[in-house]
Amino acid sequence: VLNGGMPTLLPYPLGHEGAGVVTDIGSAVTSVEPGARVVLTWNVACRTCFHCLRGEPYLCPTGLNYAYDSPYAEGASGPVWQSLGAGTLAEETVVPESAVITIDPTLPLDLASLLGCGVVTGVGAAVRTAAIQVGQTAVVVGCGGVGLAAIQGARLAGASRIIAADRNPAQLSAAKRNGATDVVDTAMTDLPTAVRDLTDGIGTDHALEVVGLPETILAAYASARRGGIVTLVGAGRYDETVTFPALSLMADAKQIRGSVYGQTDGLRDIPLMAALAVAGQLDLQALVTERIRLDEVNAAFASMAAGNGARRIVVLDDV
Repeated sequence: VLNGGMPTLLPYPLGHEGAGVVTDIGSAVTSVEPGARVVLTWNVACRTCFHCLRGEPYLCPTGLNYAYDSPYAEGASGPVWQSLGAGTLAEETVVPESAVITIDPTLPLDLASLLGCGVVTGVGAAVRTAAIQVGQTAVVVGCGGVGLAAIQGARLAGASRIIAADRNPAQLSAAKRNGATDVVDTAMTDLPTAVRDLTDGIGTDHALEVVGLPETILAAYASARRGGIVTLVGAGRYDETVTFPALSLMADAKQIRGSVYGQTDGLRDIPLMAALAVAGQLDLQALVTERIRLDEVNAAFASMAAGNGARRIVVLDDV
C-alpha cells in the first residue's frame, strides 16, 4: 500500500494486524462483551458462500469485499477506508463482530497481535497450504516476519531440514533462532545451487516463497525437487508477472500453490495458535524485533522496507 504495489482508496489508516480490548458493542453482537481480549482478523468469512461451504473461508468474497471495499467512517473530506478492514494503527477501530476472535486471556496482547495475519499466514502456509509432513525437507525464501513464522510452522510440522534463505545476514540469524537448520545468504550464493548442495543434489520437498518478487519465486521453484511443492506466500505487485519454463512445468511434475492467509480459518486457527503460544510450542517473542509507540511507526516502516527485522509492535500506553 505504501509504495503503490497494492492500490487502495484514500484516506486509509494503515495496520491490518492487532489485538486489544473490546470497549463497546452493537445491539446485535452476542459473541463478545466489553472487556473481552481479542485478536482482529481481516479475513472475515460469511460462512454461507460457495467457498465457505467447501472449507475455504480464506477465499470468501464477502470477506474480500469487507477487507477492500467498505469504508468504516466518514471524515471531513468523505469516506475513510481502514487497512484490510482493520485499521489497527489507531488508538481505536470499528469492526464487525466476525472480525474479532477471543483468545486465552493469559497471552499478552502485544504478542497476540501477531496472530491476526503474519503468524497464521506463515505457520498456515507450512502446516495447511504446503501440508509439510514429518521428516520432509523445506526451504523458506525470505526471512521477514511471515517467513520466520513459516520456519516455525515447518518446525511444528516436523520437517527434518529447514533451509532459510535471505540476502540480509541479520535475518538469517533470526531464522536460526526460529528453527532453521541451515541458512543461505542469497546476496552471496545462488540459492538453487546451495539447496542442492545441502540435499545431495535433489532439492527440497517443499519451497515456500515469502517475498513476492518474480526472481525469488523462480529461485524457490528451482530449489524444489522434481515432484516437489512450491508454495507462494509473498504478496507480489499487481503489475508484475512470472514466467516458468513450459517443459519443466510438465517434466518436473512440481506443484505450485498460492497461499492466502495460510489457508487458515481465523475462527479455528487463531485460538489454536494462541494455545500453542501459551504452551510454549509457538515462540511469538522470537518474531518481535522491538516494541514502539504509535508516533514511531514511520521509522518502523522504513526499517521494514529495508529488510531489517521481523515484526515491530505498536503498543498503546493504556493497554
